[in-house]
Amino acid sequence: MLMGEFQHNIDAKGRIIIPAKLREDLGSKFVITRGLDGCVFGYPLDNWEKIQEKLKQLPLAKKEARAFTRFFYSAAAEAEIDKQGRINIPTTLVNYANLEKECLVLGVSDRIEIWSKEKWENVSSEIEESFEEIAEDMLDFGL
Repeated sequence: MLMGEFQHNIDAKGRIIIPAKLREDLGSKFVITRGLDGCVFGYPLDNWEKIQEKLKQLPLAKKEARAFTRFFYSAAAEAEIDKQGRINIPTTLVNYANLEKECLVLGVSDRIEIWSKEKWENVSSEIEESFEEIAEDMLDFGL
């Protein structure tokens, strides 16, 4: 299971360290793409295959399904961890998530998320302010 919050810098070439605690579950190769809320999602290959199967089931006749699928897949790239424990994030994803210098790598159950520090602080503050409300809503999902 992927979990934890780790701060790392992204360099000018778009490389960022993937924490050792996350590497084992991610594998040496995994897929990164546009995530929700303005971050980058990273999926182990077996989880990526499950997502692909679900996306194939979306109705092609629905405009929103086509738009989501295009946006999600068009930026997807295979990430490979180098000998220093880094991956190279394509410019498209760096720009999408506004990744500059200080970033956070989060383990979120079956995926990682890569956030700009500033954006994560804003999102995290919003979540913290309404966490109890969110928790109540999760009761509808059996949590």
